[in-house]
Amino acid sequence: MNWHIQLFRYGLVGLTSNAFGFLLYLVLTYAGMGHNTAMSLLYGVGVLQTFYFNRRWTFGHNGPNSTAFARYVVTYAVGYLVNLVVLIMLVDRWDYPHQGVQAGMVVIVAAFLFIAQRYWVFAVAGQGVSGKLS
Repeated sequence: MNWHIQLFRYGLVGLTSNAFGFLLYLVLTYAGMGHNTAMSLLYGVGVLQTFYFNRRWTFGHNGPNSTAFARYVVTYAVGYLVNLVVLIMLVDRWDYPHQGVQAGMVVIVAAFLFIAQRYWVFAVAGQGVSGKLS
C-alpha cells in the first residue's frame, strides 16, 4: 500500500485517539492527577485501542497477531519512555507548562511511531527496515 495512504489513515486514527486522549489528560490533571500519572495511564489505553485500527486499516497487515503486537508494545514503550523523560526534564526540572510540552510530544512521538510501524511492526515480509517508500 502506498505510504501516502498509510500516512493519511494513520493520521486519522492518531488524531482521533490523541484528541480524545489529550482531552482526558486535561480533565485528569485538572481533577488533581499528576501529569506523569495521567500521561502513563492514557498512553497504555491508547496503545490498546490503536493496535487493531493501525494493524488492519492503516497498514493492512495480515501477519501473526502475536509478533505484530509484541513489536507494537516495544515500539510504544520506547515512545512512552521518550515522552516521560521529556516531561520530567521540561516540566519537572525546567518548569515549562505541562500542557504545551505534552501537546508537542504527541506530534513527535506520533512521527516516530508511524515510521516504526511501517518499517518494523507491520512490515511486509522482505521489506523490513530497508523497504522503499512506495
